Amino acid sequence: MRPCLPGLAGSGIAAALIAMSVAVPAVADEGTAADTPSAFTIEDARVKESSGLAASRAHPGIYWTHNDSGDGAYVFAVDSRTGRTVARVTLEGVDPRDVEAISLGPDGNLYLGDTGDNLGGTWPEVWIYRFAEPKELKGEITVTPTRYTVRYDDGPRDAESLMVHPKTGRVYIVSKKKSGKGALYEAPETLSASGVNTFRRVADINTWATDAAFSPDGTRLVVRSYFEAREYLWKDGRPVKELGRPTVPLQRQGESVTFTLDGRYLMYGSEGARSRVTPVKLTGELLPDSAPEGDKGAGRSGRGGDQAASGDDGGGGHDRDPDLAVGAGLIAVVTALIVALRRLLRGKKTG
Repeated sequence: MRPCLPGLAGSGIAAALIAMSVAVPAVADEGTAADTPSAFTIEDARVKESSGLAASRAHPGIYWTHNDSGDGAYVFAVDSRTGRTVARVTLEGVDPRDVEAISLGPDGNLYLGDTGDNLGGTWPEVWIYRFAEPKELKGEITVTPTRYTVRYDDGPRDAESLMVHPKTGRVYIVSKKKSGKGALYEAPETLSASGVNTFRRVADINTWATDAAFSPDGTRLVVRSYFEAREYLWKDGRPVKELGRPTVPLQRQGESVTFTLDGRYLMYGSEGARSRVTPVKLTGELLPDSAPEGDKGAGRSGRGGDQAASGDDGGGGHDRDPDLAVGAGLIAVVTALIVALRRLLRGKKTG
């Protein structure tokens, strides 16, 4: 979905920020350690608006993604080692409206969320498509998915985040901010393919959510927006505590997030041709419960995560983080614009 940035629309500074972020895409170094994921570029020219991301369990190193609205019913299996598509799945009999998210359930099925609403929450119902993750990834694959009709208990809304809990299999949706708050919605315990599935609002999620994901052990929920992420402790089917805000790399249009299979890293994706998927290492309480205790001794400040870097464990020690360099450049440009504008206004007053 196209971003809406309240308070920045029409601003020359915002235009400069957007122009520069498009012109200088986020870049991360390739990881080399066996347990350190690599950043990668989605090379497939057909993937122009990658809007969701899910790590495959059946095929380690493969990430599932899909385009936003305007594309057909396709899901792409991308090899993180090369950035190339190894298979494209076509969902037969599906005419998607605004596909925004993908998640892998404990049953080995992929769930595709056709939940976006570019009109700000006017569609009376949206849909989820479920299909088995292919056992073999090669070329073109056609599947016939199960379709679930979805409504919300408090009326239509725009949502770009769909998550399936890795232990219970329950499906959740996070809506985007509306009137100051987004929300977490819970599906019925069992989805019905023949009737309407009413999702019930169970918690506030106060961010402009563009994607969300559960950790592999189901103890953490991360929700990202264009510029930030929030991580929650998950217990008894609810986000019981905000643990902190993981680092988010500067991206052209931050749209997706997923955990790596071991839960130690977040993988952040973006829209745009040849978009970059960037790993960020989690530390301290942001690590899932399944991470060894020794890994949780640091990073308890509530802000955790380092971008993976070549030749180390994914934390510090790299020469220079390109995303931070780009961010510093943007700040410098904005500062220069403000200074120039002030001088121009002063010149007009003295003239």
